[in-house]
Amino acid sequence: MRFVPFAVCALAGLTLAGCQSAHKTDSEGFVVDPGFEQHLQEQLLDAKPGTVITIPAGKYALTRSLSLTADGVTIKGAGMDKTVLSFAKQTSGAEGMLVTGDDFTLEDLTLQNSKGDALKINGTKDAVMRRVTAEWTGGPKTSNGAYGLYPVQVSNVLIEDCVVKGASDAGIYVGQSSNIIVRNNRAEGNVAGIEIENSTDADVYGNTTTGNTGGILVFNMPDLPVPGSKTRVHDNKVIANNTPNFGAEGSAVRSVPAGSGVVVNSNDDVEIFDNEIADNQTANVIISSYFSTGFDTERGRSAVYDPYPQNIYVTGNTFKGGGDKPGAGFDKLAAALGGRLPDVLWDGFTDPKVADAGICVQNGDAKVLDADGAHKFAGARLVTLDCKPAARLRPVILPASMTKTS
Repeated sequence: MRFVPFAVCALAGLTLAGCQSAHKTDSEGFVVDPGFEQHLQEQLLDAKPGTVITIPAGKYALTRSLSLTADGVTIKGAGMDKTVLSFAKQTSGAEGMLVTGDDFTLEDLTLQNSKGDALKINGTKDAVMRRVTAEWTGGPKTSNGAYGLYPVQVSNVLIEDCVVKGASDAGIYVGQSSNIIVRNNRAEGNVAGIEIENSTDADVYGNTTTGNTGGILVFNMPDLPVPGSKTRVHDNKVIANNTPNFGAEGSAVRSVPAGSGVVVNSNDDVEIFDNEIADNQTANVIISSYFSTGFDTERGRSAVYDPYPQNIYVTGNTFKGGGDKPGAGFDKLAAALGGRLPDVLWDGFTDPKVADAGICVQNGDAKVLDADGAHKFAGARLVTLDCKPAARLRPVILPASMTKTS
């Protein structure tokens, strides 16, 4: 394994810690030094399998995206609250960091205020994000970057012990990927806290999502190369996700009503169990089809795309509060039910070619509303969906090399 000490000065032998005080800092205490950026990017360009790039404690202002193409590289900071890379002064590049190399690990640092996505990992395998903060510090704004931690088209993904705040789409977004574990993270103040989209075999557990527009989303969208299914959402805290939606107009996430706990849209084989879900003002759980997103067009929606959710199992969750201030036109439904929507809201769209959608709710006294979306809520009614799946999904297992902690 090749360890690379980090230096901000061009002078040989001067470490970052030893020369930081000699460099200009801005009004927020961030080191402003073109040599820092140049040297960091050079290390990324020169990296080889086994390289570990270490960035000591400090706050550093960057003006351009970082990129890594080499396989087998680890980037380590001194801690989430100790090593901070700020992109607030970014003038070039779409992301804070873009990674296209396999077997990548990022840990123990913060990526802050990037122009676009904080970290994008694209078209790789074996990606680990551990103890990473991705945040926008100015509060919820549509101008914030879309995604915090954003692996897309990745095989084997581990995101653990991370913090994401302020993303204008999703704080943690895993798209078109497979074999995924998202665990023990905190997502706060994003449009979507955690989103699994068009991905297969995902475990989402031990996370806390609060103060987002929607807590945890499991989506299957058209116009993408692969569909998704088989997601387990369990042992999470999904609390008070009531922030007004600040996503960009026309984006898929813009359709998520404020006050959404766990949302399944057009996805199959999803288990939602043993979670604490509370005080989400539209509904604690929403199960919907593509036709409820509000942006349905025939553009890109091929005949093979399945817009209906099927084989959804809700069991063993602890529900509390919620449904008392619904958005997206559900207020009249709530009024008709005594002022509150039940814990589980289903839009009621079903595939006419499928005899049984397999939507099963076995969750104590939790009630389910079939909103009859196909008829604009005209036949909305409380229903019983007391059934069991034919078989339970198996936990995701990642390669041992990815799950060892450092």
